[in-house]
Amino acid sequence: MAELADVKITDTARGPIEYAIRGTGVPVLVLHGSPGGIDAAEAMSRFLPVEEFQAILLSRPGYLGTELGDRLTPTDQADLYAALLDDLGVDKVGVLAWSGGGPSAFAFASRYPGRTHSLVAVACLSDQWVNPTPDFSSRIFQTTRIGDWLMKKLVAHQPLQVIQGAVSDESSLSGEEFDEHVKYIESDETKKQFVLDMALTASQVGSRKAGWDNDLVQFAKSSDPGWGAIGAPTLLVQGTADSDVLPENSEKAHAGIAGSELLTLDRGTHFAFYTHPESDSAQAKAIEYLRRT
Repeated sequence: MAELADVKITDTARGPIEYAIRGTGVPVLVLHGSPGGIDAAEAMSRFLPVEEFQAILLSRPGYLGTELGDRLTPTDQADLYAALLDDLGVDKVGVLAWSGGGPSAFAFASRYPGRTHSLVAVACLSDQWVNPTPDFSSRIFQTTRIGDWLMKKLVAHQPLQVIQGAVSDESSLSGEEFDEHVKYIESDETKKQFVLDMALTASQVGSRKAGWDNDLVQFAKSSDPGWGAIGAPTLLVQGTADSDVLPENSEKAHAGIAGSELLTLDRGTHFAFYTHPESDSAQAKAIEYLRRT
């Protein structure tokens, strides 16, 4: 995991938020999934050329250095993002969201259409989601401090095991298809590093617990972000073998957002935008959208 320089906490009109800036150019608000934090946002943003984009990285409420406070709902969090942009003197942004960052990204684009010049939603939640009962291994690694420690050791010394676990947990791939995809990720240093870095952000305890617990409450509710108010050019990216955020979520958003484009990655996992054989072309298309100012 790359070290983030100059991480700050600013006290906005909607309360404090942890953020950092990477690069210069077109502003892009980067919204991490669940769990996550500013470290996950940094990993998400690496495909954006630093000489062309100003990635605004943050920790959503309840994660790492951003206290939960009363910023509970996706709407609350969208208002917090707008307050952060006010503090930074940024008028309009592109929005890059993944997974559990989806509800607040859609809320932001709906509530602040004049401040959203484009939206890239990667395997984003758009409907109710209830966390499936984790198996024993997941409970150990994701919900205990000893599991958090063990994950760091595995990333450092047994990376193949981490990649196998990630593909297993986040996709419906099996058999030879599973083995080939694991081998493919392991052979590509950029894709491998992304999976390993994201594994280090997946803990549901410590400084990520409040955010994760709140997300579970919010995601279990049925909500409409106001699809008809989203007018920004929107790209939705979805792996067809994603078992975490099912393809129906991106299909629902596509149906709700007029003029949106749905890019599907065949047999792609929840990490498809970053690890699929066609991820480079998917990222290039995302960059085209985020350039639209």
